[in-house]
Amino acid sequence: MSTQTTQAARTAPRTGSPDVLRRVAGWAAAGYVAIFVLAIFGNFLALDPTIHPGEPGATADALREAGTTFRLGIAAFLGIFLADVVVAWALYELFAPVGRSLSLLAAWFRLTYTVVLGAAMGLLYVAVSLAERGTSAGDEGVLLALQAFDFTWVVGLAAFGAHLLLVARLLVAAAGPRWLAAVMTLAGAAYVVDTVAHIVLADYEAWAGGFLLMVALPSVVGELAFTIWLAMVARGRRSIAAG
Repeated sequence: MSTQTTQAARTAPRTGSPDVLRRVAGWAAAGYVAIFVLAIFGNFLALDPTIHPGEPGATADALREAGTTFRLGIAAFLGIFLADVVVAWALYELFAPVGRSLSLLAAWFRLTYTVVLGAAMGLLYVAVSLAERGTSAGDEGVLLALQAFDFTWVVGLAAFGAHLLLVARLLVAAAGPRWLAAVMTLAGAAYVVDTVAHIVLADYEAWAGGFLLMVALPSVVGELAFTIWLAMVARGRRSIAAG
């Protein structure tokens, strides 16, 4: 090994160093911002307006009318899929100094959710393809494909909930805000409970509003606050405790 190479190795930022932690915190914060923006478009502006529960014809007609927007929504979910991989890596690097095994497990849970979301995206493509055929049998398949996407995504969110529960523990270990860890714990538990409710409650739709509130409130507050905290770590205004 040359003298120059040895010197470069000595001066390069090491894993767990303040420079590296700020850098990966910045990547995680940027990934979260991208996910927020893409999720709003993909879910609330592209997907939700096309779904008419119990009305296959109306659902297929809505999808055909908004075909370009719906396809852009699929692209938005693809962006979420890719951004989640970056966030999983960045959070692993960020929290590894305070708990490498726990941080790795948290990353695996997030990647599991990401893989499930990626597989579910195929159902969105099936829905738009069937809608473009314009047959009554195809209309039935459109609604079924969209419902299957929703349920598959919900199953994946159970793994995402487990990820949040572990991140909350890592936040405490890293001397992060305990109130934020508590909110993240509530959000993680809510995701898991909601998935179980989808499976075991035959009349889930009758309780859907309450479950939505249970999940959305701690999730939006917790993940938004977590994004701000990550940005503050990236700017050096917050630090990660050494393990």
